[in-house]
Amino acid sequence: MFDLIVVGGGSGGVRAARIAAQYGASVALIESYRLGGTCVIRGCVPKKLMVYASRFASEFEAAKGFGWTVGENHFDWGLLKVNRDAEVARLEAIYRRNLENAGVVIHQGHARIIDQFTVAIDSATTLQGKTILIATGAQAVNDLSVQGYELCIDSNAFFEMERQPRRVLVHGAGYIALELASVFRHLGTEVQVVYRGEKVLRGFDDELRTHLESELRLTGLKLMPDTGISQIRKDSDSLRVELSNGDASEVDCVLKAIGRKPNTDGLGLETIGITLDRHGAIPVNTYSQTVIPNIYAVGDVTNRVNLTPMAIREGEEQALARYPALDVYSTHFRTMKATLSGQPSKTFMKLLVDRASDRLLGFHALGPDTGEMVQLMGVALQMKVTKSALDATLAVHPTAAEELVTMRQPTRRYALA
Repeated sequence: MFDLIVVGGGSGGVRAARIAAQYGASVALIESYRLGGTCVIRGCVPKKLMVYASRFASEFEAAKGFGWTVGENHFDWGLLKVNRDAEVARLEAIYRRNLENAGVVIHQGHARIIDQFTVAIDSATTLQGKTILIATGAQAVNDLSVQGYELCIDSNAFFEMERQPRRVLVHGAGYIALELASVFRHLGTEVQVVYRGEKVLRGFDDELRTHLESELRLTGLKLMPDTGISQIRKDSDSLRVELSNGDASEVDCVLKAIGRKPNTDGLGLETIGITLDRHGAIPVNTYSQTVIPNIYAVGDVTNRVNLTPMAIREGEEQALARYPALDVYSTHFRTMKATLSGQPSKTFMKLLVDRASDRLLGFHALGPDTGEMVQLMGVALQMKVTKSALDATLAVHPTAAEELVTMRQPTRRYALA
């Protein structure tokens, strides 16, 4: 009998298995696909590599304003896929090696929990464990009301595409949908984004959403709000997509990205007494423990921590509910690089400050390199930094980040109720 059986070889499962083994526990890990999970294999890492590739087109265009004469550019999707997949394989090998060096026994196959201490692998092998950890992540949501929706691809299949499609329709306007739509567009694909809401990125800061929509349209993305898909059908070498507004589009690919749900299908949880919540997630307490004392669950399969609620937590409307004396500092500006390149894109930054305590409550940003800023601002927020501390910080010039410490006057002030 193992001390610990981990079901799922993603970020949470791999780390739990490795750390437990390093502390002397006997550990088995079961994974049905590849080690590394969504982030390493079909999410953050390969997506970021695709984002890097997609940025070169605008860089080549921007170079002209700086005196460069750029020759004919040619993008090779197939070569990018080969190089990207090689990097993903390298990372997966590192995950496997680290697990094996720690003494973790790795099993390939689909797991089903039989009882409190027993896990079956593909109905062929069974393992016994004193403790079981479920870390199976999430999967793409399907819209079963749309006829022909099975013809769509999801974000997983995006990374398996051998050729770049000429025309794509993206269903959804969350962060995954917009990231992949933007990658397609910057690489030269014609892209439509269809979504039922009035704006993109439901749940995020409203001012940021408005700015983002204008930036996306500048890239050539066709945004179609208040629109749904009525039907998808195969039409010779293309797909015909009929929309709720009566229009129809002929495309080469439909990418579904309307959300993700906990990956609990086939685990056998209901049969052992674990009732899923309305989202299909595994309920757990603050210690990640399920109703069965020796069975735990972590990560997306519990649906507890994801990007949208984290964004909502510090949104302006939500901040006002707790801090009615709120000061909002915001700015839109063209970066120095854009002044010579002639590109119309603007960077957006916003700070939320509690006037009563001078404490910084939230930070929103959209533009080049703002992802790097967010990480460091996260540290500042965690340390409960004040606006006066930002104001007292020397501005590093010329940088875009200097705006964070040079915004002196609020753009909006809210009074106490």
